[in-house]
Formats: sequence, C-alpha cells, structure tokens
Amino acid sequence: MPNAKTVVVTGVAGFIGSNLLRVLIDRGYDVIGIDNLANGFMRNIDGFLTHPRFAFQKADITDPATLQEVPDACCVVHLAAYKIPRYGNILDTLHVNLKGTENVLEFARRTNCKVMFASTSDVYGKNSEVPFKETDSLVLGESGVARWAYAVSKIYDEHLCFAHTEKYKTRVAIVRYFGGYGRNQHTTWWGGPQSVFIDAVLKGKPIEIHGDGLQTRSFTYVDDLVAGTVLTMESDKSDGEIFNIGDTREITIVELAEMIWRLMKGEGRPPLQFVPYSTFFGGKYEDVRRRIPEISKAKNLLGFAPTMELEEGLKIAIDWQTKLWKAGSTLPLSGASN
Repeated sequence: MPNAKTVVVTGVAGFIGSNLLRVLIDRGYDVIGIDNLANGFMRNIDGFLTHPRFAFQKADITDPATLQEVPDACCVVHLAAYKIPRYGNILDTLHVNLKGTENVLEFARRTNCKVMFASTSDVYGKNSEVPFKETDSLVLGESGVARWAYAVSKIYDEHLCFAHTEKYKTRVAIVRYFGGYGRNQHTTWWGGPQSVFIDAVLKGKPIEIHGDGLQTRSFTYVDDLVAGTVLTMESDKSDGEIFNIGDTREITIVELAEMIWRLMKGEGRPPLQFVPYSTFFGGKYEDVRRRIPEISKAKNLLGFAPTMELEEGLKIAIDWQTKLWKAGSTLPLSGASN
C-alpha cells in the first residue's frame, strides 16, 4: 500500500521543486527528491540534506532504473522537464519530457500512487480567447517552429496521463502553471523575463525586450504556485482534472520592465533594447500575444487563490537575486529540471 505521508518530487533541486520541498517538510511529509542537477542546483536544497524526512537521489528521470528502488509513496509530483528549447535542442526537450513522464506513470501504475503532473500554460499556444479556461482549444503554430516543441511534449504528457487513468485506473491530476517567479528562480531566460530584467539592471545593461513588448503575461509568485500544487496533490477532487494555477493580473512585458526598474532604481526611465523575433532560432519564432489564466475551477474545487501582489513578490525576487549576484554566484544552464 502507498505510504500516505511520503511524496516523491522529481526536479526537486529546481525552482518550483525546491520551494515545494520546504512546504512539504513543513506539512509533515517525508520527501524523496530526485534531480540530475543538469538544471537544478544543490544550493537550493542544501538546508534539507540532513533533514530526517528528506532523502535526495541524484539521478536522471529518463532512466527507467531511477524509480526502481524508490519506496512506495502516496504521490509523485512530477516537475522535472526541459523547457522551450532556447538553450538546448528540440530532441532534448522531447526526449526528457516524454520519457520522464512515461517512467513516472509506470512507477505510479506499479505502486498504485497518485501522479501530480506539472504542465504549462504554453499549451494554450496562439489561442486568442483569453483568459484561458482548462477546456479551451490548444492552438499551436507550425511544426517547423522550435518553440512549440515544449508545448507539444507537455500536451503528449497530458494525454499519456489520461491514457494511464483509462487503462490502469492511475490517479492523475494536472496543473498548468502560469509565469512563475521568486526565490531560486533562474537568472537566465530559463527563469523568465523578470529574471533577465533584474540581471540586466544589476549589471547596468539595457533591458532586452523581445518584439514590441506589448505582449501580455501573468506572473505568479512561487509560493502561490506551490500552494496550488499542494492543494491539487492533497485533494480527491483533483483526480482526473486539469487546473490552471496562476495569477490573473495582466501586464505587458514593457510594463514589467518598467516596474522592475522602478523597484530597483526608484526613478527615471529604463534603458530598453528592443530585439526582433527574427534573431531567434534562425528567424523562425512565434510569440504569444496574451497569456492569462481563468482560475475559477481551481478556486471552486480546490480553494486556490493567489495572494501575492506582483510588486511585493518582485521585491522579494529582486532581493534574492541581488544577494546571489553580490555573492558572485553564476547559474550555468545546461539541462533539465523544472
């Protein structure tokens, strides 16, 4: 029988995984964390390595042997993934996201535990009907555009989750995250525009804006993402469901850059450098003009409600990233772990 107080977290040393670890330990869970450290960092979990209720396994989730010796658990929170292939290649994104999820679902089938699968708002693609509802159509661009590989891999994974439910009665729940930021975020584009904007201001460089900067996003503080994750994991009402987990405030990328500049510098206008999309991926890049969640389903079924205001959350993120920068830490990017 699954252990009701043990949770497996893949990608535990990454951005969301390390913040989730802290909350799970605080809630009394035993946590088995898996990360290959290709994109996660030991400093994110150093404070828990000697904790009696945390066991860390440096391993690759794409290797079927990784989960062979893992004890039974009540749930696997599957966060390990490659993102949009800005830094890697399409094969990496497809291989890691497909094979890793296959291995997690096979573990769940064998041990009869629940899977909480982390998907992405990127699956909504170019759908122009915003805010996005979980039942909305997923509208992607042409196959020759590399940025869609990430969304395609996550859509495949979502279908794979439901296929396991149909055939093996595996309990699955899916969350689609929107624009996470906060402690332990990457300082490259892997972490999102806010990370790069903060880094540019710290280094006295122009803030690089892709396109015209009028594309809009919602940004969700990591504690709110984690809260939505835990609610989904713990609720029986989440079984077989997809939930948008995000903040509903809409802001343009230019407005985000101006907000970060104001919080860090206090006055004046930020030095913005607009970069055309034609410079990305050999000139083949498609952006999304608006990406905002509709979260009434998560609110009504799970009680989810984001609480962190963007300005306050950015202050925390700026403070964290500034301390990291002053300490001389670098974040080399090479691989996979959310």
